[in-house]
Amino acid sequence: MHIEYDRKLDFKDVLIRPKRSTLNSRSEVDVSRTFRFVHTGTEWTGFPLIAANMDTIGTFSMARALAPFGAMVAVHKHYPADALVEFFRGNLASNAFYTAGSTAEDLDKLAYVKARTPLTKISLDVANGYTETFLEAVARLRDENKDAVIMAGTIVTAEMAEALILAGADIVRVGIGSGSVCTTRDLTGIGYPQLSAVIECADAAHGLKGQVCSDGGCTVPGDIAKAYGGGADFVMLGGMLAGHDECEGEIRHEVRDGHKVPVAMQFYGMSSEVAMKKYYGGVADYRASEGKTVEVPYRGEVKATVQEIIGGVRSSMTYIGARHLKEVPKRTTFVVVGAQRNTVFDR
Repeated sequence: MHIEYDRKLDFKDVLIRPKRSTLNSRSEVDVSRTFRFVHTGTEWTGFPLIAANMDTIGTFSMARALAPFGAMVAVHKHYPADALVEFFRGNLASNAFYTAGSTAEDLDKLAYVKARTPLTKISLDVANGYTETFLEAVARLRDENKDAVIMAGTIVTAEMAEALILAGADIVRVGIGSGSVCTTRDLTGIGYPQLSAVIECADAAHGLKGQVCSDGGCTVPGDIAKAYGGGADFVMLGGMLAGHDECEGEIRHEVRDGHKVPVAMQFYGMSSEVAMKKYYGGVADYRASEGKTVEVPYRGEVKATVQEIIGGVRSSMTYIGARHLKEVPKRTTFVVVGAQRNTVFDR
């Protein structure tokens, strides 16, 4: 048994301290970034936000809605193979990740799609990124897809971020138990405060010229700004994008003034009982559900939410004098808030 006494932080534990700035308007900042990926040498430019590969979030409709903002989608893996082939043949593929698990069925489906259309971005998604078999799967995926950008996770520690980059991942997904409909921390006691996980994994990955994607824990636009400030190159969202027209959750309606109107939408974790019944016939005897099912308010088109997110990030940048998004980590000073301590952390 070992205990670490160093304080670890979630987004709610900090604020970003403002600094003098020459920026007079949010319109003066640039929220796009250009990345060169370590294993392919290819580049991508856009707003580094990714819709999560949940079946209610990572949809074809979400990809179409986010494309005008330069944001991306990790398309969920439960679409029929031929539908995925058709989508990745289209003009939205450059801003979309094909999502695969590590099972034989997932890899056979990947091979089927790849044989029919090029895949330039692949996300290898497992709940536990700490197994040797997962590292081996990343290495095989790199060997078989030398020209594809590979995102792999999830993990929360620097040493595993380094291991995944060295195995062949370009982007490491960071976050265990931090999602709003994930119950891994409650069920297993496993996890890591998200902001500290991002800071530590980003430091490790950037040393090897890799990138990190912060996955989970963001509930308001300010959390996304904090993730970028902590060194996240990309931020993945689930709950903040739930409840929109572009999602595929079940909608609950109410009758108001004689009209049927949508009021709420179902949203669930991909390790929830609902998801496992839907795709695997139920929860296997050897495991337990690590997700929950909730209703979120119906919110209309996702466009307004994305504009609010971008507006929040823009405003945050003006407060710290960051004209370009890539400058945010260097200009971020976190202040730990609370009655007991008031500590400053510079990036």
